[in-house]
Parts: sequence; C-alpha cells; structure tokens
Amino acid sequence: MYGRDRPGAFELKMSLNDDHWSFMDGYGDLLIARGPTLTGDDGEAESTGSLHIVSLPDAEAARTFAYEEPYYRAGVFGSVLLCRFRNVLGRTMWDFTEAVDGYGRFLVITTGDSGPAPVTSKHMIVYGELLALDCEARLGRAAVVEAPDREAAARLLPAGDNGRTEVHPWRFGGRPARRR
Repeated sequence: MYGRDRPGAFELKMSLNDDHWSFMDGYGDLLIARGPTLTGDDGEAESTGSLHIVSLPDAEAARTFAYEEPYYRAGVFGSVLLCRFRNVLGRTMWDFTEAVDGYGRFLVITTGDSGPAPVTSKHMIVYGELLALDCEARLGRAAVVEAPDREAAARLLPAGDNGRTEVHPWRFGGRPARRR
C-alpha cells in the first residue's frame, strides 16, 4: 500500500501518528517495509505519503489493512496504490545491513508489464513485483533502495519501454522508540 498524501493534510497526518503506530503494532510481525515518502532528499522534509508492505493472506485482508488504517480513514490520503507484492529478495527492511554513508533512501515504483529486473545491487533494501490485487496481472515493480541521488535510484529499477518510473525520497518508518 502506498498512500499519497492529499495537499494540505500534513498537520492532520501528524496529529494521527499515535493512532497510526498503534494500528501498525497489530501488524508488527507481518511488516516487510514501512515509512514515509518525503518532499526532499535529506530524510527530514515534510511527508508526501506512506509506504506499507505487509505480508497478508489475501486480497480482503489487504483491503481491510488499507482502508481501516487511521490515515486513510481520516482523509489524509488523496489516493492509494494497493497491490500484491511478490518479495523477490525475500527479506524485510530490518534485514538490510549494507548502509552507505552519504546515500539517501528512496521508494522507486515502476509501471508497465516488463519482467522483473535482475537484482544486481547491494543497495536494494526491499525489491519485488507489483501484481493486481485479485489476479496475477503484473503491474510493475517496486523497491526501496539507497542511492546517492534520485537519478541513481531510478537506474536501479528501470521501467522498460512502455512504463514510467517514480522516485520518492523515503525513510525507515515506525514508532521512534519501538523499532523491530
């Protein structure tokens, strides 16, 4: 699930952080990656959205997760991308140990029906295919990566001939004092 914040919702979102974190606590062992996308590459800028990759049993559980989430229920999100995620690396963001000083973290989303890109970079934190919620249709790919800048992040996950690539500054999310 990637919820894109609606314009002007930042203060509302910040007021809901405790409710959001409490909701996420119920999914703690199922989370693969989580965190906000940001306006700037410095990791401290204003939030523009929220990424949550969660291992859930079926489409109904995914819908419940997405649409019962406190930010969604309060109207923080202007739109929600809800897909299945085939975890190609088979790990969570907490398993990533290759951090490089001076590199930023980015959410990269590609659309299009090209096959999965070969994973050749140690800078992939989480990587997988995006699939339709109710069938096997491939929608694209997504990765959380570290890279020196947005352009380098985009090169780690090219869209292919008929797609497009979005790159968003991102940081590890969760309750500040209660990381896994």
